[in-house]
Amino acid sequence: MAAAAVTDANFEQEVIESSVPVLVDFWAPWCGPCRMVAPVVDEISEQYVGQVKVVKVNTDENPSVASRYGIRSIPTLMIFKGGQRVDMVVGAVPKATLATTLEKYL
Repeated sequence: MAAAAVTDANFEQEVIESSVPVLVDFWAPWCGPCRMVAPVVDEISEQYVGQVKVVKVNTDENPSVASRYGIRSIPTLMIFKGGQRVDMVVGAVPKATLATTLEKYL
């Protein structure tokens, strides 16, 4: 199950109001490291199916969510739980690093 695209319009509903923790991948099509981390994000979404919701936000198309959370560099992966941002990883990281960070909130 690949990560779903989330926009400025549905971010609140899909992420903030989610009953499970959400991993949000802030990315852009022109970003090389974003393309490197994309398969890792998809693997995480398959590994934690039912436990974590995984979504992607294209920062070029959805600037208001990106600016609300102060996204300065991409890829930025944020973890939300109970409507709050609880953690963040910046840059292309190995799957193990992302999984370890995520498991703290399950």
